[in-house]
Amino acid sequence: MPMPEQAGFEVRNLAPRIGSEIVTDVETLVRGTCSAQIRALLEERGVVAIRGLNLTDDQQIAFTKTIGTIVEEKAFKITMDPKENPVAEYIKGAFYWHIDGTMGNVPIFASLMSSRKLSDTGGQTEFSNTYAAYDDLPEAEKVALEKLKVVHMFEVAQRYVQPEPSYELLKTWQTFQPNILPLVWTHRSGRKSLVLGSTASHVEGMDLREGWALLTRLRDYATQPQFVYRHEWTLGDLVIWDNTGTMHRALAYAMDSGRMMHRTTLAGEESFT
Repeated sequence: MPMPEQAGFEVRNLAPRIGSEIVTDVETLVRGTCSAQIRALLEERGVVAIRGLNLTDDQQIAFTKTIGTIVEEKAFKITMDPKENPVAEYIKGAFYWHIDGTMGNVPIFASLMSSRKLSDTGGQTEFSNTYAAYDDLPEAEKVALEKLKVVHMFEVAQRYVQPEPSYELLKTWQTFQPNILPLVWTHRSGRKSLVLGSTASHVEGMDLREGWALLTRLRDYATQPQFVYRHEWTLGDLVIWDNTGTMHRALAYAMDSGRMMHRTTLAGEESFT
């Protein structure tokens, strides 16, 4: 799918329903001359990848600010090395399908992550298009799901990592209050997406086991190959994803590999409800 020359970059789709790769240079990104087109592509395709940029933190921050409101003018280190990341234990939850920000009402719009050091094995990042997953549901199921609310809990996601927490640790998790969100998010654009992921505890008002079965079935459905793009990282890549229309997860890698990503985020612009 070639882009107009004035857009300043070339683009090709990485998977039929999600993900596009663009070819451009650091100067063009930092100047922001293509930012409107990149943001439009991000909202259309869910994920935008740019290979081998090798951005500095300052360049990544500058580019981030051209496509939205940056949450904090800082690039955060995403690594399992506790010397570099004091909350390394917490981010082990990234190995499970999730949407960032389900414990609040206005999730971040997007994240930008650049690769600084890779693991020898594993460490790919997968993204699922939750817009496309909703679109492909039978009409009768769409109507039924739109009536449902899901209770999200931080502690549910953390149990994926630590199934038997101490009482003290559990109480720390429980400082995050449960959050009730629609199963189907109707966006201001009129598009609709599924709200799923590891924080989803149960369906409000539904038999507990029946609700668990529904959430598990929908997660399996939404992460089928036709809805998923897997990014095989090379050093210096930058990947941007629309957190409001995708789920994501990292694939397993050695905890002592030194894998290092630098991440910036764009502030949320619309609420779940």
